[in-house]
Amino acid sequence: MGLLTIETADHVTTLTLNRPDTMNPLGAKGDGDAFAAACDAINTDMDVRCAILTGAGRAFSAGGDIKAMKERTGTFGGTAPEISDGYRNNIHKVLRALYGLRVPLIAAVNGPAIGLGCDLACLADMRIASARAKFGVTFLKLGIIPGDGGTWILPRIIGEARAAELFYTGDVIDAATAQEWGLVSRVVEGDRLMDEARALAAKVAAMPPHALRQAKNLMRQGRSISYDSALEMAANTQALMHLTEDHMEGIDALLEKRAPRFTGG
Repeated sequence: MGLLTIETADHVTTLTLNRPDTMNPLGAKGDGDAFAAACDAINTDMDVRCAILTGAGRAFSAGGDIKAMKERTGTFGGTAPEISDGYRNNIHKVLRALYGLRVPLIAAVNGPAIGLGCDLACLADMRIASARAKFGVTFLKLGIIPGDGGTWILPRIIGEARAAELFYTGDVIDAATAQEWGLVSRVVEGDRLMDEARALAAKVAAMPPHALRQAKNLMRQGRSISYDSALEMAANTQALMHLTEDHMEGIDALLEKRAPRFTGG
């Protein structure tokens, strides 16, 4: 079965992990290419202003394919250099594609997000969880290390100490704890999850598309540059935004006390 189903409506693209019978594992041949193609399509379509990532069935994603690990097949088979290349050319391709999205990404975490599944959720700009969601980075329990970049992203979200606790114990936390720790911004009942995600996406999609993408870029760059560099980037980017039609539309809407209608001009 193909990994993703893709739907676009009202400036929002929804990506759904679609292996519900096995809790949406990743690592099969072509998974990286599927994500790369989907994210490239979003990035090149200025009509798309926001994306949602969720899972079909009872899980968001259980992570790497345990059966394939047991049988040492596919991405998890071969010599050490072959396995290393499997990560680079497949699993890491999934992660790089999500990290490279130019539009804001919402993870609607409908169930367990474990290992690689947790890493996928962490790559989103915003995370909403079902009350049934659980989060864990349980790599050490399988005798392996976090191989998906989670040691880079998770401490940036919940802090070094809490990330270390999860990595070194393999503990799995519930949705309420995830919210308390700042891993998710809100927890809702399962039957309301997608409605909440779509409502949030609609607010994002109402923003001017060029400024929206540039704002995400500035936030991303701000992780690794000095404040002076951030100010310089902001000045240069802001100059371009002042010359757009959407800037004028925003001003007119404010003065006329109406909702703006941004078109990307």
